[in-house]
Amino acid sequence: MKLSHSQAVCVMVAVTALWAMAGVVTRQLESARSFEITFWRSFFTVVSLLIILPLWQGHSVFKRMPWRSHYFWLSGVCWSIMFTAFMVALTLTAVANVLITLALGPLITALFSWLITGQRLPLRTWCAVWLAGIGIGWMFASQIDVAANGFWLGVTVAIAVPIAGAVQWNLVQRSQSQGLALDLVPSVLLGAVISSLFTLPWSVPFQATAADIQWLALLGLFQLAIPCVLSVVCAKVLKAAEVSLLALLEVIFGIALAWFGADEKPAVQALLGGSLVLFALLLNELFAWRQRNV
Repeated sequence: MKLSHSQAVCVMVAVTALWAMAGVVTRQLESARSFEITFWRSFFTVVSLLIILPLWQGHSVFKRMPWRSHYFWLSGVCWSIMFTAFMVALTLTAVANVLITLALGPLITALFSWLITGQRLPLRTWCAVWLAGIGIGWMFASQIDVAANGFWLGVTVAIAVPIAGAVQWNLVQRSQSQGLALDLVPSVLLGAVISSLFTLPWSVPFQATAADIQWLALLGLFQLAIPCVLSVVCAKVLKAAEVSLLALLEVIFGIALAWFGADEKPAVQALLGGSLVLFALLLNELFAWRQRNV
């Protein structure tokens, strides 16, 4: 599957909307908590991908997996960290503290693109990164609780998510730039397997009800398996910094879904900060569109 730049942007927006459904769905859970939620999400992601990948790429997809490639294994580890660290961080500190930490993603990704791949980013992207960062900070600044128990430990765990994401997007870019015919889509499956195995010991004894299992199966398919695979496809077309910038829409969509789906009305700061993030993303894509059509 090869997308144009505009198509990749549109697909990535849809991906972030699917990622954002986690908050609303977890509000429906009755008994499942923290590590068990992560385990079941990852487990059902594995099950989903075992069905999706053969249907999409043929039954030989598993034989074609590049087991000897370090890119494949590093990508899988990155996905497992992203699948796991977010939920672990939430058990250690406040949600706002975790979200602010994740907002460092575009800046870290841009820096990694420059340091690791030598990719020079246009001024418009750097401006969008900083503007979006200000917007995210504005959204949650009034909610930061540095004095909360476990703040530093929680933030330390949470920062593993944007770092792993930055490495992941740059791995895709680097393998493409080196002309390697690697399919890193199956690395999502590898990441889900690692995440499931890692969280299993901390999930026992299971407390999830039958209804919880159904909700988590929904997350495994529609919130992780499908969007994560599509994000890898988009990363083959978009620059790593662009992918990370667009991923910030997950925060915006998450707030909107919580507002309409769980009656959690956002504060004025959240609405204003979210508007600034959307403005930054719009400007970045507008200037990119103009440059492609000059």
